[in-house]
Amino acid sequence: MRPGSGPGKIEIVVNSGNRETRIAVLEDGQLMEYRVEREERIVGSIFKGIVQNVLPGMDAAFVDIGLERNAFLYVADIIPEDLNDSSPASVRRSELRRRKIKELIKPGQELMVQVTKGPRGTKGARVTTRISLPGRYVVLMPEGNHVGVSRKIDDRKERDRLRKLSDKLVPPGFGIILRTECEGRTESELRADVQFLQQLWAQVLESAKRLRAPAVVHRDQTLLYRTIRDVFGDVIDRMVIDDPEEYEKVSLVAAMVAPKLRERIFLYDREEPIFDHYGIEKDLDRLLEHKVPLPGGGSLVIDETEALTAIDVNTGKQVGNTSLSDTILRANLEAADEVCRQLRLRDMGGIIVIDFIDMDDAADRKKLTTQFEKLLARDRARTRVGKISSLGLIEITRKRTGESVTEAITSLCPMCEGRGRIASTDTVSLWIEREMRRRIHEQGDAFSVECHPAVVECLIGSDGQEIEDLEHELQRGLYIRANFDFGFEDFEIESGSMDDFDRKHMGFRRAQVLECNVRSSALESQNKAIGWTDGGYYVELLDGLEHVGNRVKVVLQDIRRAFAVADVILAGR
Repeated sequence: MRPGSGPGKIEIVVNSGNRETRIAVLEDGQLMEYRVEREERIVGSIFKGIVQNVLPGMDAAFVDIGLERNAFLYVADIIPEDLNDSSPASVRRSELRRRKIKELIKPGQELMVQVTKGPRGTKGARVTTRISLPGRYVVLMPEGNHVGVSRKIDDRKERDRLRKLSDKLVPPGFGIILRTECEGRTESELRADVQFLQQLWAQVLESAKRLRAPAVVHRDQTLLYRTIRDVFGDVIDRMVIDDPEEYEKVSLVAAMVAPKLRERIFLYDREEPIFDHYGIEKDLDRLLEHKVPLPGGGSLVIDETEALTAIDVNTGKQVGNTSLSDTILRANLEAADEVCRQLRLRDMGGIIVIDFIDMDDAADRKKLTTQFEKLLARDRARTRVGKISSLGLIEITRKRTGESVTEAITSLCPMCEGRGRIASTDTVSLWIEREMRRRIHEQGDAFSVECHPAVVECLIGSDGQEIEDLEHELQRGLYIRANFDFGFEDFEIESGSMDDFDRKHMGFRRAQVLECNVRSSALESQNKAIGWTDGGYYVELLDGLEHVGNRVKVVLQDIRRAFAVADVILAGR
């Protein structure tokens, strides 16, 4: 999204909840980007790690930073103490590639590293010792002397002005990069940003001294804060947030980092859910689809794999009314629009191959390439585009630092062993929560929910905390029951009164003895056993791991609408 290259109106819509934050970017009302955050971000965080293995044959090392898998550190991403950082970056990197990794680090050594690429699939995170701290206007690089200006600033006079300013701003012993947002900014604005980042680096060093490796010494900011820092600029017309507390926080942050933009932040306070109001939810329903329809009758078929993404363009019902070449060109130009949208929307990265319909005319191929590059110019991610091959293929690379959106909101399907994807249990549980909010004005003071047992666990949460919070938020009683015949994405919700649902679902009493089937928790973070009654009632067993796979007798200790707590007293015969 660069000034002058984007559409007329750009809006950021924020849906903030207890368990996730969702952010959508709309261009002229069309959903173009979508990000979701459900847990703490790894990329950009700084860790104090311990070198575990040094592999000379790979010119790399593996570093324990406290995550599930060791992080990967390449030789060119290590700054040795004896290397002069004042030389050009290309010279430094070529010199580092010639260095032997055994000369730079050794097993057991402690290092401070920053995650540049998050874990993905079977791969651990990628890290570097080249620490960088991004601010609103500048990126501060401790232990470096490099000064740079964003390539996206095209005006030569402005680049010269910023370079002169950077010589005044850069602190001794630091490097600095002036970001695109620096364009037109005053010296005082940039200096305040540099001073803030210097203070942040001092805090990082203090944490590193205090903490024992492996440990995190600095966590990158939340998705909403990063959106304010990295996206919310002059080209954004408005930001709308549906949570009053987050609205106040964002307003305070904007007042510090971008005071002129504070008046563009609005609180959404209507009863209709914000993503429903803006029509975003309908687009998200189609986000997981393998086939994307095009307005002219054609379609895209998208296949994401760990190594690359393949996008196939089909004409479908698009027959045109002039010549065949004109029909093919129009179909390809239309497909290019949607491909560029899907790249941003799904946040696809790595190698992407687009199979356009073959075109014989060189002029037509030039038109397609020009259109494609023009559309990619709006993408904030760094992209490189190859030429159209003789087979009609365009190969591009797009930089992404973590999971794609598809990976973030789905899990591998156990039925097809990873050949396809389904919505994760977290995602389905959030679907159920949003559906209950939509139906909150229906008659009654309770909801009865029937869904897959793994989704029941997500809704109830650890020690019942999630379901308790949700009951307080909705101010309704919630009766959650498992249906073992349901698929992961199946659920049914019924509105009614607590009196009726008590009679239907709550035929239990304290100290009652009953039988249930014991299964391991479906949640990876939970190491416990769950008892399920024949009616799908969730029974948390205080000591049931040894009985997994058996039918046992239990005595109820505590009874709630959605779940119970019990002790195992006798294994069933």
